[in-house]
Amino acid sequence: MASTPKPELRRSVTPWGSFSWGYSDVGADIFIGLGLVLGAAAGATNVAFLFAGIVYVCIGLAYTELAATYPVAGGGQYFVLRGLGDIFGFIAGWAVLLDFTIDITLFAWTAIDYLGQLIPVLVGSSHPWTHFLVTLAVIMALCGLNVVGVRESTAFQGFVSALDVTSETCILCFGFLFAFRPDLLIHTMRVDWPSPEHLMLGTSLAIISFVGLESISQAAQETQRPASIIPRTSVALILTILIYALAYSNLALGFVPWHPIVDAAGHPVQFWQIFPSTYPGGADNQGKAVALLAAQVPYFGALAAFYVPILGAVLLTISSNSGVFGSSRIAYAMSHTNLLPSIFQRVHPRYRTPAISILAFCGLAILELIFAALPSLDPMAVSTYAKFFHGEGGLDFLADLYAFGAATSYSFVFLALIALRLTDPLSPRKFKIPLNIPFTFRGERVEFPVVGVLGFLGIFSILMFTLQTHPLGRIFGPGWLVLGIVLYFIYRKRKRLPVLRSQRRDWRKSQVDILRNAGELELMDEYVANVKASDERRAQAAAP
Repeated sequence: MASTPKPELRRSVTPWGSFSWGYSDVGADIFIGLGLVLGAAAGATNVAFLFAGIVYVCIGLAYTELAATYPVAGGGQYFVLRGLGDIFGFIAGWAVLLDFTIDITLFAWTAIDYLGQLIPVLVGSSHPWTHFLVTLAVIMALCGLNVVGVRESTAFQGFVSALDVTSETCILCFGFLFAFRPDLLIHTMRVDWPSPEHLMLGTSLAIISFVGLESISQAAQETQRPASIIPRTSVALILTILIYALAYSNLALGFVPWHPIVDAAGHPVQFWQIFPSTYPGGADNQGKAVALLAAQVPYFGALAAFYVPILGAVLLTISSNSGVFGSSRIAYAMSHTNLLPSIFQRVHPRYRTPAISILAFCGLAILELIFAALPSLDPMAVSTYAKFFHGEGGLDFLADLYAFGAATSYSFVFLALIALRLTDPLSPRKFKIPLNIPFTFRGERVEFPVVGVLGFLGIFSILMFTLQTHPLGRIFGPGWLVLGIVLYFIYRKRKRLPVLRSQRRDWRKSQVDILRNAGELELMDEYVANVKASDERRAQAAAP
């Protein structure tokens, strides 16, 4: 009796779908990051975004090369596994899982913040239970959507991404045209330059605005002709997001509001001054910065005040959806390589989606939501959080962990990029990072990526900033990694797999299978020819 073929993920993500998966995640980040960085870095907000943006470009180029070379589900986790081994692949994947589950909660939370701009009953500070229950409902609805299928959720994301690109461009064009004063920008940078600690805090928060390229590589196994499509969509996404982040940060510092803003004493304040937590309502403002800015653009603000909160909420919701998608695909990939139990690779027989993984990590996201919301829901919890967590909670808690997870996983990805350039020079790279140093290593010509080293130094410095300036990230981030490593040791020992060493794998056969399954037959033939030529050279060199 013939066995039933094992269900696999379906390749239904188009070029626009690939872009929108990334844009819906990264593009929404500015809706959160702008307010947080303005509140921390004050007059150096644009400098914080510039530093994080340079690091982000290096990250984007690294992901583009790796995802086009190894188009499989798992993204950074798979690259690190292949380049550095099982234990480091697990740590990188575990850190990304933290980020994607935070992603689900953080973006669902701020989506409700944006709606609160139009519907006062949803404002978290005054109606915490309503805010919590609606956020919970959003997470559960996205869980159901992703179990049904990727094609449906991709179409949903593509439509909203197109609307947001148009909207953000209009806000910037009208903002610079009607409300921007260069002399005010220079004055703000001179007078309101932050302390070194606040600049580090702002820089570590600015990296939040650039997290999400991982989504494109997560969808690589479901993308049509990934080696060709991913470089195009990734480069377009890198440029789009970098321009938006730098433009918004400079506009906010030199912005003259349509209607004057005053403090509690009636004194006029600049636009950026409404975001520090010391300003009345500053914490609420941080979660909806783009909507507040758009509403204050002369003339255009009359329309934007109504639609930007809605569009922001929808975009943040689909970014939350990217978190559901990404976490389930990472768990699927980690299970395939014996880094997580096999239950996470089970695919729903009807919808062909990793339903178990989706349900498991949405459940974890709900636990994070409860922990973040508890201080506002239960007055008794306030003293506990004040004693053990420096009084942080809500958006601060989610942002701290988000920054830690991203910086940790990206640091490993840069190391994997360097390692794979040295250990796997035979795999065809349809996209290659510029600035390389060629030399011979173990008998093969390799190219050492200078940008990879610069990117690692940049993201590692941001990781140090995060540990230095985020009290909760300093506790729960490393705690999450320690918990994962303990569970990994237990799982590997029970399965009688190597605990500290890596399993033996035939990477040559795997690469052929990856390229064949991706439909990249020309690259597969090139890889086979490279391997054959390499073997012949080694045989000739070994001959007496």
